[in-house]
Amino acid sequence: MPSSDPISIEFPTRRRGQLSPPDEYAELRARPGLVKSALPNGSTVWLVTRHEDVRTVLTDPRISASPTHPGFPSIGRNGTVPHPDQIPGWFVAYDPPDHTRFRKALIPEFTVRRVGELRPAVQRIVDGRIDAMLAGGTTADLVAAFALPVPSLIICELLGVPRTDRELFESRTQILVTFTSTDDERDAAAQDLLLYINKLIAMKQRFPGRDLISRLLRAGVLTPKEISGVALLLLIAGHETTANNIALGAVMLMLNRQWINAPGVVEEVLRYLSVADRVALRVAVEDVEIGGQLIRAGEGIVPLGAAANHDEGTFGHAEQFDPSRSARHHVAFGYGVHQCLGQNLVRIEMDTVFGTLFRRIPTLELDQAVEDLPFKYDGVLFGLHALPVRW
Repeated sequence: MPSSDPISIEFPTRRRGQLSPPDEYAELRARPGLVKSALPNGSTVWLVTRHEDVRTVLTDPRISASPTHPGFPSIGRNGTVPHPDQIPGWFVAYDPPDHTRFRKALIPEFTVRRVGELRPAVQRIVDGRIDAMLAGGTTADLVAAFALPVPSLIICELLGVPRTDRELFESRTQILVTFTSTDDERDAAAQDLLLYINKLIAMKQRFPGRDLISRLLRAGVLTPKEISGVALLLLIAGHETTANNIALGAVMLMLNRQWINAPGVVEEVLRYLSVADRVALRVAVEDVEIGGQLIRAGEGIVPLGAAANHDEGTFGHAEQFDPSRSARHHVAFGYGVHQCLGQNLVRIEMDTVFGTLFRRIPTLELDQAVEDLPFKYDGVLFGLHALPVRW
């Protein structure tokens, strides 16, 4: 019987200095049905916290990922998901069959075999950044010196973006993924990036290379305008999410050194941290029942990935960081048709990073107490603004 008297709460946020998800998530999972939460812009959404319910939300065709539908939520005070008319090709905000067309065009670029071909380049980039750190002394900001440049340089390699332009897309991305950015700031940052990408596409139309953008242009399945949106999405998602996983994952391993060489480190880092906790925003386009709660058409839904990944019913002793567990069924990459396209590349990057970083700098340790680290509490993604380390 669907619940008719939902409880309404403030939107949960992470505790200061806390790597694990908000404490309220466990309380919400234990309650029957779902709860409603107020957002900063005054609207309300349904919070979904149980592993099974989150996977249901992410696969039910009556629930949409498109911001074109009335009631689509925004976690910040301003819009965080662009409309298709703003950025054509931002395909994660499309539903099938439009989403399917983009997905089919891109799947061959992110198979295990294709991204495996990038492993030597990933290793070269990781070693290069570690060389630079070691040459600079015995302390560093691991975010600025390593966690951010490594995935940025790798996405440059993939897309055919000149390395010298890295600062441009890193700085504009920070504006786009920060809740406190104004609409004007966000629009200006997006336009800067699109202008840059459109110039890059025009150049590759004249002088094609062996990069992903050139291959998409040759395939002719997507228009240049659509490719610009795809490239923008890959540029942003391809470095920002992985950078946060690398930085926070390094903290977890410095705090739990017994797990440094464990085979399951990458999957457990992804599960435990769930940096993209609040990314998969949804809206019901038909009435649907989730977790015993009737959700009406036009009501917003936030499936909380970190809550699902810490569900005791799915992951025993979920609050413990334990790479020996089987965590491959986590939802850190989402689930269903919108599951992260670049997950194979992310796994290669993180595996190479953790395996190389602690082998080459075995004495690496935090240079600041965890509770004092500058966590990203104001961002779409959880992470660190800086990570002081020494060796």
